[in-house]
Order: sequence, then C-alpha cells, then structure tokens
Amino acid sequence: MTEAENRGDESVRGSDGARVPERTFAALPPVRGGAFARTWWGRAWLKALEDSALDGAQVKLGRRHARAGAVGAVSVRPGRITAVVQDRDHTRHRSDVLLQQLDDADWDRLLDVMADRAGHIAALLDRDMPPVLVEDAAAAGIDLLPGIGDLESACSCEAWDHCAHSAALCYQLARLLDEDPFLLLLMRGRGERELLDELQARSAARAEPAPGGGGARATAPAGVEAAEVFAARDILPPLPAPPPPVDVPGPAPSLGGGAPPAPGVDVPCLEFLTADTAIRALGLLAEALTPWHADTPPAPALSPAQDAVRLAAAGPNAAVSARLAAGSGRDARALSLAVRAWRLGGAAALDVLEEDHVPGPDALARADDRLAAAWDEGEPRPRLRAARGRWTVVGEDTQIRYGRDGRWWPYRKEHGRWVPAGPASDDPAAALAPLSAADDGA
Repeated sequence: MTEAENRGDESVRGSDGARVPERTFAALPPVRGGAFARTWWGRAWLKALEDSALDGAQVKLGRRHARAGAVGAVSVRPGRITAVVQDRDHTRHRSDVLLQQLDDADWDRLLDVMADRAGHIAALLDRDMPPVLVEDAAAAGIDLLPGIGDLESACSCEAWDHCAHSAALCYQLARLLDEDPFLLLLMRGRGERELLDELQARSAARAEPAPGGGGARATAPAGVEAAEVFAARDILPPLPAPPPPVDVPGPAPSLGGGAPPAPGVDVPCLEFLTADTAIRALGLLAEALTPWHADTPPAPALSPAQDAVRLAAAGPNAAVSARLAAGSGRDARALSLAVRAWRLGGAAALDVLEEDHVPGPDALARADDRLAAAWDEGEPRPRLRAARGRWTVVGEDTQIRYGRDGRWWPYRKEHGRWVPAGPASDDPAAALAPLSAADDGA
C-alpha cells in the first residue's frame, strides 16, 4: 500500500446524491503464516467475525482466500466495506460486510469524549487506538468496536450467513485496520478529514472566552497535560510562536539599600540565587529551542546535597560557600573536593567521590574483562590491587574507580586523601595514563 492509498478521504455520491467519504485500497499481496491482525483492535474486529459466523468452516476457507491474495481492491465507506473475492476456480464474487453507523447523537457524544482528552486524537494521528478511548466511548454509551452479530454480510454467492468471501474480506480489512484505525471510524460514519475538522472546531469553541468576558468557558476541561496538547497540535488551534533565543541571562537585581531585610534573609545569598536562577533559565530556554529537545530525556533531579555542590562550583563568595558547606553537611575541605569532582563530571563524578559504591557481580565481571583487555600483549601493565570497585596501582598513589555509569575515573592521593585527578574514560588504561605521565614528570 502506498502512502497515497493509506491517507486522506475521497468521496462518492450516495443514493440520495450527497457526498459520502470513501477510501479505496489496492489488493494486498499474499501473506504467509502468522496472524492476520497484530493490533488489539484488529483482533477485536476478527473476533466479532468469528463469534458471529455460524459456519466455522467458511471462516477458515475465507482466511485461506485472504492469505492467498484472492481479495481484490477494498472500498471502505460509512456502514459498508466492499471487495471482489476470487474462488479457487477463478469465479469472482462481489462481497459486502455491513456495520451499523452511529447516529448524530452518538457522534455528538463521541466527539465530546475525544475533545475532552487530547491524547485520544494524538494516538489516532499516530495510527494507534488506545484502549482508554474505547472505554471512554463505552462509558458514554457508544460501542466503537463491533461485537457479536454486528457484522452482517451480503454476497453475490447468495449465502444467507457469512460465507468464505465475506470472511476473506473481513480478514483483509483486519490488516488495513492494523495500519489505520481511522477506518473503523469511517465505517461508523465519519471520514478522517471531517472528523478532525469537527474536533478542531470544538477545541476552538472551548477556548473562546465565556460570555461577559469571564475568561475560558466553564465547560472547558481543566488539567490537560502539556504533552497531550502538543501531541494534538494538528487538530488544535495554532500555538503561539516559540520565544526568541536569548544570548545572555537577565541581570540579577540589586537587593541592597532601601528597607532592611526581614529577619533571617541573607541578602548576598539571595542575590546569588537570583543570578543562578537567571543562568539556569537561559540554559533551559536554549535547550528547549534546539531541534532535538523533544527526543532528549530530562536530566535527573539533583538532591539538595548535589545542588549545593553545583551552586558552589559557580564560585560564590566565602560567606555563601560557607552556608552551602554547612547546609550540605560538608566542611570546607569536603566541599572543595566535591566542587573539584563536579567540574570534572557533574553528578556522576560527585557520586564516585562520595558514595561507597560496590559494583554487583555482573558489573565487576565486565570491569575485570575491560581491565584484562586494556593493555596489549607485551605492553607494560601496572600491578593493581582491587577493593570495592577501586583499583589502586601497587606502590603508587594513583587509583582508578569504576563508576555506576560504567566509566573509569582517575584519582590521586594528596595529603593522605584520595582526590579526583581528571575526567572519566571508557578505557581504564587511558584513565591511568595521565597519572603515570605526571608521576614520571615529577
């Protein structure tokens, strides 16, 4: 099936002369083995057929016809699907499968259900039918999927029940439904374009101010997640343009002078936090405007102790640094080492410095394998003493640590304390090399 055959509604004139939406799909090639329906709604369609047909043998024969590619082009319109199906003796039969359309009142309730939850339409636009949509429709008294007895047949072979030809057509339609659940809504009476236009009109109406200028209408749903709204951008009123990029953070206000601060308010600390907020806002805005923002997972939230180190790494004055140290449970030296680690690798480097992480058996096995392969045969290999995810070079004040991120972090002993000595590396030999070079220079 080509993209043109899979998208968009065409139309034909019905018996009353009105335009009726219709979609036509070219004959599908034969298919070998496997289930006809991959999706849950495709399987529900076939279950309605299999539960309704009185002759199971005809259903099995129809499945074989569909698998052999005996079903011609399939036409889908409100209340009816049609195709010509060829028997093994090359006799051709026009077969129709009928499904009751929803009346105007049903459609009015269904459109309200869909407009109340933008995620429903977002899923359909992704060619998915979420079970919650069917459940919400059922709660409104509307059965979207057919049940027992809902699929009727009419075939030129003049069978009074589902025959092999109508069964073959149902199996073929299950393959089409897998690709586009909008076909089910078309059979229920609305084409995709008409449906989206009606939903857009309802969404726009709900966004209008209430009579008398009292803001949004009281009937508008509250608490819709931003992700759902953005996902449904194709059917909602146009969103405003994104804000322009900003080159520098806004200047922090000066809080000195004027009325004295309230008791407990540290003005230099508050000014520092205000400036940091502006810098972080600039970074978040710049990231949000990048093309890859939607595919980038958000960074994990920092704990208060980690955020204190991040703030201290920005170089505040001594008074602010002292408050950060005290508030994070560190003394001045510990905060200095933490800042050193942060500048080398952020939260991951801080974790390696301060957390006594012991890798599990699988992680230790991977670490040992990487250590064994780090040096080529004949290349000088340092003697390492392992302890709790740390490998210390025997006879030297150098060490590499294996982090939770699977990277190796170099450390050096200074004044009797292990301190971060460089950025991480995926290769343990590369992590140790700068330490060895520095020792040789000394």
